[in-house]
Amino acid sequence: MQKLFSQYKLGNIELKNRIVMAPMTRCRAIGNTPNELIASYYEQRASAGLIVTEGTSPSPNGLGYARIPGIFSEEQVAGWKKTTEAVHRKGGRIFVQFMHTGRMGHQDNLPSGAEVIAPSAIAASGQMYTDSRGMQDLPVPRAMTAEDIVNTIREFVKSALNAIAAGFDGVELHGANGYLLEQFLSPSSNQRNDDYGGSIENRCRFVLEVVKSVGQAIGMDKVAIRLSPYGVGGGMVPYPEINDTYTYLASQLDKLGILYIHLVDHSAMGAPEVPLAIKQTIREKLSNTLILAGGYSKETAERDLQSGLADLIAFGRPFITNPDLVERMLNNRPIDANYDFNTFYSADGKGYTDYLPYEAK
Repeated sequence: MQKLFSQYKLGNIELKNRIVMAPMTRCRAIGNTPNELIASYYEQRASAGLIVTEGTSPSPNGLGYARIPGIFSEEQVAGWKKTTEAVHRKGGRIFVQFMHTGRMGHQDNLPSGAEVIAPSAIAASGQMYTDSRGMQDLPVPRAMTAEDIVNTIREFVKSALNAIAAGFDGVELHGANGYLLEQFLSPSSNQRNDDYGGSIENRCRFVLEVVKSVGQAIGMDKVAIRLSPYGVGGGMVPYPEINDTYTYLASQLDKLGILYIHLVDHSAMGAPEVPLAIKQTIREKLSNTLILAGGYSKETAERDLQSGLADLIAFGRPFITNPDLVERMLNNRPIDANYDFNTFYSADGKGYTDYLPYEAK
């Protein structure tokens, strides 16, 4: 029996299949507020067992990219309700991903009064696109004070409460791809000498405090996290104790009762491969659900589900051009891989909501 299309109990919710739509930044939130266009995009893809939204900032300080959404204001909550209601009408389930960009941002993309902050005053390599001035060098962030850490955790908690008010089934914390949570985990971006830097336990402290605080606010059965060991996004580099760091982190997340870990392997896009041993270690440490992502096909997804390595499999780019990806895989129909990279991060519906299901072509 194929597992990929079987139902799955995720915490207290039922998923109609084991296919997850992975979070993908698409930059359509004009004024950082979700809109009807975004609601239509997710509604088209609601046949996925679970949708995880694009990265959504819990703080004005985390809006580092142009036109990414937030969930810290009443207007943003109202905007997201359009999406959750549309997905739920189609029988889908949807989590919002909290992405605080930290040092992976530019002042020109932030609202007035916000600033680029990070664990340490160390700039990430590379540039950031801004609508006002095009590509700009990534700035040196301001190192977070102890007060900043407390305030940022409060922002995560408030946004988690907002997410439930907006109708989301849960929240996924973005601890991958070089954003704020991973910036605390890595010694290349975290060179603090207080309780949040140095040892593995200290570098994991902020992540664990965010998880615990959000779980206390909305219930740990609605809290998940995405991780990317060996990822190189945002200037991250592998470090000697990386395996020990993620082994410790996984064990502590399990003690907290995390709903799922979403483990992404970016090797299909040129990053170092996440060793199978790390995937197996996290699988062993985790009592609840493990989602794996990274260059999967229908066949390799089924293989890892059957072996027990994963409970759910996430697909990213195939969902861009195939809003009916689930139906295509179920019925062995062709998967459209004709991506238009020029429309990945543009501002309108072209290359976003204009891809047709197979039967409509």
